[in-house]
Amino acid sequence: MTSNEILEAIHEVLSDHMMHPHLDGFGPDARLNEDLYLDSVLILQIFLNLELEYGLSVPEEAIARQDVQTVADLAALYEPKSIETLVPSFPLTGGTTDEGVHGEAYYDIKVHCFVSCVCDGLKRKGLDHRPFYFGVWDAKFGLSDRFQLLYHAPEISHEFFRSWFQRLYGVTVYEWYDPDISKSENLTVMLDLVKRRADTGSVMVMLDMFHLPERENKFNQNPFPHYLMLQETADPDTWFVHDPDYRWEGEIARDKVIHAVMQPTVGGGYVFDNAEARPPAAEDLKAYFEGCFIRASNPLADTVRMIVTAHIDGRGGIDLSDLTEAVRELPVITIRKYAYEHGFAFFWRALKLPAAEFEGWCEEIEALVQALKSLHYDCMKLSQTGDRALATPVFERLAEADRIETKLKGKLAEIFDLWCEQNIAADIPMLERPTLKRVAR
Repeated sequence: MTSNEILEAIHEVLSDHMMHPHLDGFGPDARLNEDLYLDSVLILQIFLNLELEYGLSVPEEAIARQDVQTVADLAALYEPKSIETLVPSFPLTGGTTDEGVHGEAYYDIKVHCFVSCVCDGLKRKGLDHRPFYFGVWDAKFGLSDRFQLLYHAPEISHEFFRSWFQRLYGVTVYEWYDPDISKSENLTVMLDLVKRRADTGSVMVMLDMFHLPERENKFNQNPFPHYLMLQETADPDTWFVHDPDYRWEGEIARDKVIHAVMQPTVGGGYVFDNAEARPPAAEDLKAYFEGCFIRASNPLADTVRMIVTAHIDGRGGIDLSDLTEAVRELPVITIRKYAYEHGFAFFWRALKLPAAEFEGWCEEIEALVQALKSLHYDCMKLSQTGDRALATPVFERLAEADRIETKLKGKLAEIFDLWCEQNIAADIPMLERPTLKRVAR
């Protein structure tokens, strides 16, 4: 097919097969997320429909990476040699060729909004925040009674992270949001906290990102509960919004922020003073790692396997046609696996292990993420076609993800034990890390 024919096929898939409502600005230069409101799941749906309806396919690597920004980028994937230019959506840890993980320059990882917010103050004080990400790669998620994967659910609490952050870094994190009072009463509390915020203080609030169209919503979830931090500006009608997880900060109209906070889909907030932060004790870091490290299983792979099996078996009135919706939030949970990079980086620096070997483990982390992205596509294909023969590649992909993650955990356990031998037995206190340069993606 020619370039124009590919563009026409993409438009037809969006309009006729997906009945996408945001096509007024469709064209080669249209941005997939910002202009057409296409999230990662909908882009997978485009790939799938182009394959099923037009026989157009791209290498698996392209489907997994989804490194496309515009309609033209998407169309280019179907042109010869375009795949060679793909790069990971989340770059590996940087640094110079000679220094690698031991150098000052590095790419930061933001994969959990609560953790990113509380860690922001640590970096401002020159403290190493990476150990706190030990609990992120297997952070809690939900499963509905209809076997749907949920990254956010009422029963999921941040108490684990709140209490451990306080123990590790000495920062008291107060939960100001009270679910037993009205939204308007909680708003009054929040407004007072923002007004009285100290220079070293942080006021976290949960809001529904779907109702902040000015901000990039990379997953385009509706609703999309998300934590960020607020402070006043010289203009009483404007707030300064700091979102460490999305690496964004800027001014937004106060009323628009309040509108997103007041949505019935969200509720939560914390306040803390970054001035209290101190380095963690080695004994506390050991206890934290042991408290959150799941050695014997991989909860995400196990849960997706359960979900797929339930849809194949038709439990509770569900069937294969429901599987696409059941795994819709898999990408939001998948990116948490990049937290492994922080775990490896922390131990690698502390133990002064070879930088080249670290990059090899970063490639394993990338392979895990790409396997989970391909798994998502395979699940959608199984769901849309209803072809039970396609269950085999789904379970093979699950086995691949399981194998890679088990390998990562095995190495982490090995270097954790080595770190304990050198730090716990010798009672060596944790030290502040050197000042690191922030590298923009």
